[in-house]
Amino acid sequence: MLDRFIPNATPCGRTRREFLWEVGGGFTGLGLIDLLSRDRFFANDTRANEAAGGEAGMHPLAPKAPHFGGAKHCVFLFMNGAPSQVDTFDPKPMLDKFHGTAYAGKAKVGSNGRPIGYLMKSPFPFRPHGESGLPISSLFPHTAKHADDICVIRSMHADTAAHASGCLQMNTGSVLIGKPSLGAWLSYGLGTENANLPSFVVMTDPRGGPIGSASNWTGGFMPAAYQGTLFRSQGSPLLDLATPAGVSDRTQRKSLDLLGELNREHLARRRLGLRPDQSSLSLKEGRVGNPTYGDSELVARILSYELAYQMQTTAADVVNLSQETRQTQEMYGLDDARTADFGRKCLIARRLIERGVRFIQLYSGGGHIEDTWDGHNNCISNHTIHAGETDQPIGALMTDLKQRGLWDETLLVWGGEFGRTPTSEGVNKPGRDHDWHGFSMWLAGAGTRGGQAIGATDDLGFAAVDEPCHVSDLHATILHLMGLDHERLTFFYKGLEERITGTRGNVVTKAIA
Repeated sequence: MLDRFIPNATPCGRTRREFLWEVGGGFTGLGLIDLLSRDRFFANDTRANEAAGGEAGMHPLAPKAPHFGGAKHCVFLFMNGAPSQVDTFDPKPMLDKFHGTAYAGKAKVGSNGRPIGYLMKSPFPFRPHGESGLPISSLFPHTAKHADDICVIRSMHADTAAHASGCLQMNTGSVLIGKPSLGAWLSYGLGTENANLPSFVVMTDPRGGPIGSASNWTGGFMPAAYQGTLFRSQGSPLLDLATPAGVSDRTQRKSLDLLGELNREHLARRRLGLRPDQSSLSLKEGRVGNPTYGDSELVARILSYELAYQMQTTAADVVNLSQETRQTQEMYGLDDARTADFGRKCLIARRLIERGVRFIQLYSGGGHIEDTWDGHNNCISNHTIHAGETDQPIGALMTDLKQRGLWDETLLVWGGEFGRTPTSEGVNKPGRDHDWHGFSMWLAGAGTRGGQAIGATDDLGFAAVDEPCHVSDLHATILHLMGLDHERLTFFYKGLEERITGTRGNVVTKAIA
């Protein structure tokens, strides 16, 4: 009641003069936050930047204790292009009943203006597998042998129907470019168990990478040391990795030591604010300007020279599959042109796990439409091809991890950026459109409760209706299985405690043993 007696009162009960004064004071606080950040006032910011090569001298990828017990490694089997849930892990008897009839429901279907045809049953019969009776389609006879180890989440949903933003969201938690990827978060949170290989390795399809390319394995606003390293599955894993002809190991070692010393001095000068005309003597005498942060790209480059030197032997050894027995190579399908490429990637993934690599992402499908799982034209032939390329290698990887005692410490994730509609695209056309309202993914390995399906889509398979699981929930669950609390795994950036799940995310507790 008193507000009505305040002259020139605003709806918030303050005078215009008070309002402008408080807004002005708050605006200047933005500059204060930046200055305090530069002076390392915020504890989390200090810790993150020390890990990037700050005064604590800590290597950014040094092993770090998890929040609680969890897996040591994660392999993300990314089916680029979006596999159909109703043709893989989500059987829908109602589609058999109403096959060929026009869809008259209220579900939002279709994308990009594509025509909506008729309800289309799956041409791939489902049958129960294992003691659990988990239903899996005929597309995956090898993977189905591990049905009791697989936890299918049938109620996945995302926020976009576009491949580029869908891949970004599945990889980084955001539909926008610039956020750290899941592999970067795991490298930041756990470090690595090896000194001779990257913590985060990516292998794409020979037909091309995902839409969005390196933004899918970026370190985002984190120090560049956490970003993914792209490996080739044949020949040298990295271009220009071999020592130049005529250069001895001793000469190369001395050159790298000198380069490292110069780069570290340059980094120190940047952090202490030295002008170009100030000599290194200024460091001792304290004649420095305003302190500034070191460039994370420079820190990453300093570390990359040393890592590249170590990798000249180690990385080449990882992709040398001639060391594997003939039986192992045949198990992964290396003797079959159809499965050879993905088989090599899966076998290299196992060898990377043995050497302590933290996160490995393998892509099936590259480019667009039929070269990926994007079955717009003919979902039947499309999925037959891509499942045929990947099923045997994935089954072999699961078998191999068990035989070598790596199963309990390795988490496997299978899925794409979203799913596909239960309807065809037009009359008598066996293609399926994008469906981001309900699709399937699965988890297996360390800490996962297998032999079950969690959640459900509606009777026709359009949208998640029971225990819906958003992409952020999947990320929270993956982090939990890796021993990390998604609410505690944060990175201070521009005044905010950033996390991969943003303001969302709930662990799918049913997925955890």
